[in-house]
Amino acid sequence: MVSFKDFYVKDHWSKFPGSWQQVLENVMPEDLCYILDFNNNIATLQTWPLSLLTLRVLFKELCIKREENEIRSIYHFSSLLQHPKLKEIFVKGVKRKKRHELEFMASTCVEMCQNVAVDFIVDFGAGVGHLARVLGFGCGIKVCCIEMQDQLNKQAEEIDKKMMALINKYLPPKQAKTCQTPTHVNLCITPATAPEAFLQKIQKSLKLRKDDYKFGIVGLHSCGDLAAVLIQMFLHCKQAKFINLVGCCYMKLSAKDTANETDQGYPLSQYLSQRSLSFLSYEAREISCHAIEMYKQRLAGNNYDYLKIHSFRAAAERIIAKHYPELRHSGLKSIKHCGNIQFEEYFYRAVSGLPLATIPAENLLTAITQKDLSRWRQIVIYYTLRLFFGPLIESIILYDRILFLVENGCIVDIKSVFEATISPRNHIIIAGKR
Repeated sequence: MVSFKDFYVKDHWSKFPGSWQQVLENVMPEDLCYILDFNNNIATLQTWPLSLLTLRVLFKELCIKREENEIRSIYHFSSLLQHPKLKEIFVKGVKRKKRHELEFMASTCVEMCQNVAVDFIVDFGAGVGHLARVLGFGCGIKVCCIEMQDQLNKQAEEIDKKMMALINKYLPPKQAKTCQTPTHVNLCITPATAPEAFLQKIQKSLKLRKDDYKFGIVGLHSCGDLAAVLIQMFLHCKQAKFINLVGCCYMKLSAKDTANETDQGYPLSQYLSQRSLSFLSYEAREISCHAIEMYKQRLAGNNYDYLKIHSFRAAAERIIAKHYPELRHSGLKSIKHCGNIQFEEYFYRAVSGLPLATIPAENLLTAITQKDLSRWRQIVIYYTLRLFFGPLIESIILYDRILFLVENGCIVDIKSVFEATISPRNHIIIAGKR
C-alpha cells in the first residue's frame, strides 16, 4: 500500500489498469460511495471494471461485517442512569462519540457478567473513569481502573466523590449501598509486565486476601500493542475469565519486521505467523484505521472543495521532493479545509516550522502545480480505492487476534457494536475461557 502523498511524484494514476483509468476518469465523487458500501447493491455506473467489481464481491464475503449487531442499551439494565437528578453527571464533559461507546460497551460488560461469574472487572486505560462509573454506580459492578497517568486517576477519584455524594443525597440508603465506587490504580502495562506483578498490584489495591477471585478484562480502544498485551494478560491469569476488547491505532502495532517475536503485536496467531499475511506494512495498517463511513458521507455530500485538500497535500509533496528531497514524507501540520482556502496559504501553514517555509511563492504556483491541483478528482478516486482495502486489512488484524485466542482454548465471538459513523473502530472481541 503506497501513500497518496506520492500520487503526483510517482504518477500513481498511470499504474492503474487501462480499463480502470478509462472508466474512473469520468467518475464523480458521489459515485464512489458504491465502492465503499458493500451493502449497496445498486451500481451507480453501468460500466464499472469487472476486476474491481470482483474485488468488491470478495471483500464483502471476507471482511468482518461492520453493521451493528442488535445490542441492548445500558439503560435497559440500569434505571439509575436515567435518574433525573443523577443522569447528567454520568455524561458530564463526555463527547457524543464517547457517550455512544460507553452506552454499548457497558451493556456488553453487563451481559458478560450475567453469563460469567466474576467478582470485579479490570478496565485498562480507564482515563477519568467514565465507563467504571456507569458500571459501578449505575449497575453495581465492582471495577478496578488501570491508568498510567496518575493525574487522570486523581481526577477520576474527585468525580467519584461528587457522584457518591449525589447518590447518598437522592437515593434511599438501601439502593445507595448497591453502588460500587471504582478503585483507581496507577500502573503502566507493557509487554514486559509480568502477570504476577499485575495480580499483586490489584490484590493490594482491592485488599484481596486470597487468590481465588475471578475478574473480567475490558479494553475500550486499546491502542497499538496494548490490545495484544491485554490478550496475553488474559491468557496468563487464571483468575481472568473473560475479555471485552476494542482495538485501535493498528499502525502503532509492533510488527514482525520491527519487534522480537515474543513482543510483537501482529501477528499473534500461529496460523498467520506461518503464512504470507504475517507481514503487514505500516501503510497498510494505517489504512485500516480510517473512518470509512464518514468519508463516504463526504463523498455523497457534494462538497467537492472539501475533497480537494487531498490534492493540496500531494501537490505539496511534489514541491518538497524538488526543493528539499531530504524532507520528503515529512509530517506536515494538519490543515482543515475551510472556505476557499488557496494552495499558497495551505502550503505555508502546513510546513510552518520547517525550512520549506523559505520557498518563494513563485516556486509554488508553477504550471506543474496548477496541473496537479486540477487533477483533484483523480486523487479522490485513488484515496477512495485505498480506503476500499481498509476493512479487509482491519479484518485480518482482528482475525489474527481471534485465531490466537482460539488456539489457546478460548470461546470467541466478535460483534459490531458501535455505529460506524460515530465510532469507526466498532468491533468488540468477546472471549471467555472454557
